[in-house]
Amino acid sequence: MVFALVSALVVVVVPSASAAPGACGIEWGSLPKSAPPSVAGNLTDIRAGRQDCYDRLVFDFRGTNDGYVVQYVDNVYEDGSGRLVPLRGGAKLQVVVYSPAYDDNGNPTYTYPNRAELVDVAGYSTFRQVAWAGSFEGQTTVGLGVRAQLPFRVFTLPGRVVVDVAHQW
Repeated sequence: MVFALVSALVVVVVPSASAAPGACGIEWGSLPKSAPPSVAGNLTDIRAGRQDCYDRLVFDFRGTNDGYVVQYVDNVYEDGSGRLVPLRGGAKLQVVVYSPAYDDNGNPTYTYPNRAELVDVAGYSTFRQVAWAGSFEGQTTVGLGVRAQLPFRVFTLPGRVVVDVAHQW
C-alpha cells in the first residue's frame, strides 16, 4: 500500500491598514506647526496638488526658506492693514512663511491675477480656497480655507515649504 502525501501552499494576501480605503495612516494632528527661520529666500510661486490621502499646497522660493507658522485660526487678516480675508470652508488655516514676496529693492517676486483665488482648487477633497493676506516686513501670509479642521503637516524641501492637509481624520 502506497500513500501519497500532498501538500499545498496557500498564500493569503491581506492588505495593510494604510492601503484600505479611508485609512491612510495619517497621524499628523491639527495643532499649530512652526519652524524658526534661519534663511529667507523670495517667494516666487504658490501651487497646489491632490494626493490620495491629502491635498498639498506648495510655496516655491528663489533661494531657501525654512521658517513658517501654520495654524488653524478663527479668521485670517491681511498683514499690515488688518482687514479680514474672507475664506470658504468650515475651517481656516493661516500659513505664514518667513520670506517676502518682493526683492531687496521692493520689486515683486510673486504676483497673482486674483488675490482671492491664488490657486484653482475646484474639485479638491479638502481645499476650498487659497487667498492672499499680504507680504509685509519680510514675511508672507496666505489664508487656506479647508472643508473642516483636519490633520495637517508642514515640512521644507530645498526651495519649498509644503503644507499637506488630510482628507479625513
